[in-house]
Amino acid sequence: MRNTFSKALYECATEDPSIYIVVADISPAGSMAEFQKDHPDRFINVGVAEQVMIGMAAGLALKGCQPFAYTIATFTLYRPFEMVRDDLCYQNLPVTIVGMGSGVIYSTLGGTHHTMEDIAVASAIPNMRVIAPCDPLECIEATRYCAKQKDGPIYLRIGKAGEPNLTENAVDPWEFGKIRYLQKGADVCILSHGVIMKQAVEVARELEAKGKSVSIVSCHTVKPLDRPGIEAALSNHGEVLVVEEHVPEGGLASRVKQIAWDIQAKCKLHTFTLQDEFIHNYGNHDDLLAAHGISVPAILKAVG
Repeated sequence: MRNTFSKALYECATEDPSIYIVVADISPAGSMAEFQKDHPDRFINVGVAEQVMIGMAAGLALKGCQPFAYTIATFTLYRPFEMVRDDLCYQNLPVTIVGMGSGVIYSTLGGTHHTMEDIAVASAIPNMRVIAPCDPLECIEATRYCAKQKDGPIYLRIGKAGEPNLTENAVDPWEFGKIRYLQKGADVCILSHGVIMKQAVEVARELEAKGKSVSIVSCHTVKPLDRPGIEAALSNHGEVLVVEEHVPEGGLASRVKQIAWDIQAKCKLHTFTLQDEFIHNYGNHDDLLAAHGISVPAILKAVG
């Protein structure tokens, strides 16, 4: 997904000379290296100085530019949080903060590189919006949107590498602020976002093999969340699952629960999230997810 983002941004920047990218100690490769080579005046690497990265992006936006701040997710949001809040959100500047390798993708690097609570952190700030594409194709759509919008700051939560395309035959087109049905069913609805959508699709296939009719929904815009769309999903299915690579509080799962309570939804509602703890388990991405209780077998066992 990071390569897809880089390529999409390079294409947008070729058309729009106001687009800048400010990175913090990221070695450019692929399309990002092309960006640096072809537009050296618009590629700025501040080194290990994330606060400077955000402040510089804010200054560029105040001068009418369309900046992207890009590095590993923990360092693009957590370390420079005060600058994100005051420089970007308080002034409502159209800066895109790109958090690469979100969730527990950087599994073997430990808790310092795990962004388990980033949606809650970003969503809590006034004016900040949050987009979490589920595959490379959605990442292209989201990047293009961020490159043109002038409404304020966005936290773009993306994966790292190797994610499959899941939305080629989606029922709905990608639209900011709207949930998107990848397929429509009548019995079960699975709501998800980000790269963990791959597991959600696998769960859907297993349920279909047992005779269930399953909807799969990408909730790529986590803030502002499409409340009418969520209400309809809760009302039109007898069973709803939320699968999310985020802690229980402040993400999609907790918001869906709130909406379900508000409308007194009659469906069965199951939520599968990361645990509210730092799990000290060494392994790859799937190993970390399984340690948190998120795996296809665990989900199927829980829903019966």
